[in-house]
Amino acid sequence: MTASQDRKTKADGPVVLSIDAMGGDEGPEAVVEGICASAEKNADLHFLLHGPRDTLERLVEKRADILAGRVQIRDADGVVSMTDKPSQVMRNGKGTSMWSAIDAVRDGEATVAVSCGNTGALMALSMVRLRKLPGVNRPAIAILWPSRNPQGFNVMLDVGADIRADAEDLLQYALMGISYARNGLSLERPRVGLLNVGTEEHKGRAELKEAHDLIARAAGDANYEFVGFVEGGDIPGNVCDVIVTDGFTGNIALKTGEGTASLIGDLLREAFNYSLPSRLASVLALGSLKRLKKRIDPRRVNGGVFLGLNGTVVKSHGAADATGVSAAVKLAFRLAESGFSDKLAARVASATEQVQDIQAEAQAEAQAGEDTPEEPEESRS
Repeated sequence: MTASQDRKTKADGPVVLSIDAMGGDEGPEAVVEGICASAEKNADLHFLLHGPRDTLERLVEKRADILAGRVQIRDADGVVSMTDKPSQVMRNGKGTSMWSAIDAVRDGEATVAVSCGNTGALMALSMVRLRKLPGVNRPAIAILWPSRNPQGFNVMLDVGADIRADAEDLLQYALMGISYARNGLSLERPRVGLLNVGTEEHKGRAELKEAHDLIARAAGDANYEFVGFVEGGDIPGNVCDVIVTDGFTGNIALKTGEGTASLIGDLLREAFNYSLPSRLASVLALGSLKRLKKRIDPRRVNGGVFLGLNGTVVKSHGAADATGVSAAVKLAFRLAESGFSDKLAARVASATEQVQDIQAEAQAEAQAGEDTPEEPEESRS
């Protein structure tokens, strides 16, 4: 599949997003305010809003100046809480707003689903209701990570959909990641790095070394640049645009990054409040501090995308406020408008063929090596 095929044509008419209004820490008020902020900036946005009708009608009515005629409410009394186990939701969650939101994508009523709810339950429901794309062993969650690159962000996956990943899974993650980078960040030829404990080719687990060879071989046909192994320090760097890893490592890196960003914010506040001169310094640096805050504000990049399913799901942070919800909706709109789901399906189908071709080629090379007769002892001396 070529990059131009992967990039796409703009969708005609309004874009309909399916929004789970319940499950987030800030309640449906933040969700309605978030979709309102996005709707105000984009006239092509329409919403299916899932949750208790009475509650949502009251909230939408307050913003009728912007949302009138652009929101359909789907009554769903049940709510998936953050403490619910995925297995429990699978058995008893049919009447919940989360289930209803995903089904709207499955039934073709909306292009992308957005939810602030329980991540494990959302992934489990998405896999069962939407099903995996043919050829996908394990779906992945991709996020945007603030970086030194001109686009301002890097794509990283997987960050927690599945703690395991073999070499073929990592190749699929790479190909799904470049599709996301092209459609989400408008990168024509993304650079891909494979996260490891060092950049040397002899380092890392066996599946990483195998994945290194698979991703390198696929680069020509898929039109991306493979930079090889990268380290943790390269996640926010400018060495590559897409960082590929397993869900165990990716989730730890994500939570570490969030915790470090929070610590830096606390330390800056403590430093500027230390004394009167430091308070005065903070006033003088106010403009720079605001720019820094905006640059690293996690709400601006809120939204992990579930990749490898028959439909696109954006997972908003559970603690997202209206600004965070609006960012997730903006991302969902961008992906829906670009026809991302169809292009990702084509990319995965192409990846399956590439894996088979690469493995057949590798087996042939190995067999040829085994069949080559050894040079006689005398001729070597």
